[in-house]
Amino acid sequence: MTTQPIADSLVPLQEYLSTCYEPDCEYDDGLIVERNVGEFDHSFLQSILVTLFMNSEEAWGVYGLTEQRVRIAPRKFRIPDVCVLRLDAPAEDILADPPLIAIEILSPEDRFPRIAAKAIEYREFGTEHVWVVDPRKRKVFRGTEDGLTEIEDGLLQVEGTPIQVQAAELFAKLDRARARSRRE
Repeated sequence: MTTQPIADSLVPLQEYLSTCYEPDCEYDDGLIVERNVGEFDHSFLQSILVTLFMNSEEAWGVYGLTEQRVRIAPRKFRIPDVCVLRLDAPAEDILADPPLIAIEILSPEDRFPRIAAKAIEYREFGTEHVWVVDPRKRKVFRGTEDGLTEIEDGLLQVEGTPIQVQAAELFAKLDRARARSRRE
């Protein structure tokens, strides 16, 4: 992942907001921050999670979005792999209000300290729940004000709601998808 100013100078905010990046990049006070995306495990889990939230929209009172820009500070934009919003949340082109859940799915190039720092940023912004899914190690983490804490039982949940996602089920679906692709 690259974090650098374009052409050895900081990128103005308006230029970031008016430029299409493929894949979309984050913005950190003038720096364009590339994101690690595009690998099978990452994409598959992202698809499974957003589908789960969309299929449970009425029962859970939420919906999911992939790669939605979130303005967490005046000059800082993050792009969670999956954003979960309450049904009554405003439909903004760039989210200015914290999502209920921000989910990051690790790619092999991701570094744990950077993801932990992002979890802290999401929480400081007011995001109630930050989940990090590590498909290689088959672990899930909860973002806290201090970083990341492993969820030993693998149950991703939002207390006081019916929202529950069992990590073992996510990883089992990933395994089945990989096994199918080997047979073909």
